Order: sequence, then structure tokens, then C-alpha cells
Amino acid sequence: MPSSSQWVAFLVASILFIQVPGPSLLFTIGRALTVGRREVLLSVVGNALGLLAQVSLVAVGLGAVVAASATAYTAIKMIGAGYVIWLGVQAIRHRSDARRAMADATPVRRGHPVRIGFTVGATNPKTIVFFVAFLPQFTDPAGPVAVQTMVLGLVFGLLAVASDSMWALAAGAARTWFASRPTRLDALSATGGTMMIGLGATMLTVD
Repeated sequence: MPSSSQWVAFLVASILFIQVPGPSLLFTIGRALTVGRREVLLSVVGNALGLLAQVSLVAVGLGAVVAASATAYTAIKMIGAGYVIWLGVQAIRHRSDARRAMADATPVRRGHPVRIGFTVGATNPKTIVFFVAFLPQFTDPAGPVAVQTMVLGLVFGLLAVASDSMWALAAGAARTWFASRPTRLDALSATGGTMMIGLGATMLTVD
């Protein structure tokens, strides 16, 4: 297993990487502006599960194939970006749902939040490449590298859940404040949808 010094370096590097604005963080903020607190936290969990699915691929060597194949990389990027854009469009199209749900006291659902978060997390090719380059640096070649990679990925996922949850709650608090005048929720949901469309477009254009 990794040494104590390797663990410290891994934790510091992971925390710094997680705080850099990227697809997961922007997705979390966008969701927090368009759905309720429970759903956004479930989306955070789903996103982390998607990251763990990628770690599993890296652990068995498939991550390196994706990182080395321009075709596979592009395909995953297109799927993930297209899905995020679709979510943004849906948020704009259904921007009055939050206001109606608050009035009816019945949450409006368009897909399970864990599944939505998982899809976004699992189809982000940037993190596959990152894991391929990042995780092996903190493993002990003398031990079971696959097991070590999974453990490191699990810890990374837990750190991501903690960080993204704090961002989600902060964004959710702003959403609650706007909800004091229900019509503000329409503009707020449209803003969140626009953020997700922008994120998807960025994922498509950035190499």
C-alpha cells in the first residue's frame, strides 16, 4: 500500500485538483440552481460513483487504452458533453417546474438524480486521463497495483463528494433566498441550464 508520505501527497494533490473549476463542480452548481437540495446531493453522489467507474477502468488497464485512443477519447467527450447540454436545455425548457413544485409541494423529477450524476461523472474523459496519469504515482509497484488504485480512487471520490456537497449547499442556499419570490426561480433555473449548456460546449471545444 502507499506509504504515509505518499498518502499525504495524494490527499493534498487531490484536494487541489477537486477545487479547480471543472465539469463536476460546474455541473453541481448548475444542478443546485435548478433542483432541490436532496436531488443535487444525490447528483453529487452519482457523480462520484461515475468517477469510481472510471477508476475501475483504470485499475484494469482500460483507462490507458482510452487515454491513448483519440477515437475513444472523442467519443466519450461527445457523449458526456451532449448529455450535459441536453440537461441544460431541459432546465431552460422546464424552468417553471421548480416554482410549480414549490407551490404544489411535490418535487418535479425528470430522471433519477443519482443516474444523472453518474452519467456526467462516468462520461467525463478528462478525469480518465487524469486518473491514468495521477493515480499510479501513489502506488507501490511491489504490491497489488489494481487494489491500490481502487483504494486511492475511493478516497478521491469521498473527497469529491465532501467538496461538491459544500458547493451544492452554498448554491442551494442562494436558491432558497431567491425562492422567497417564487417567480425568481424561473430565471434561476434558466441560469442553471445556461451554465450547463456552457459547460457542455466547453467540454466539446477544449482539447
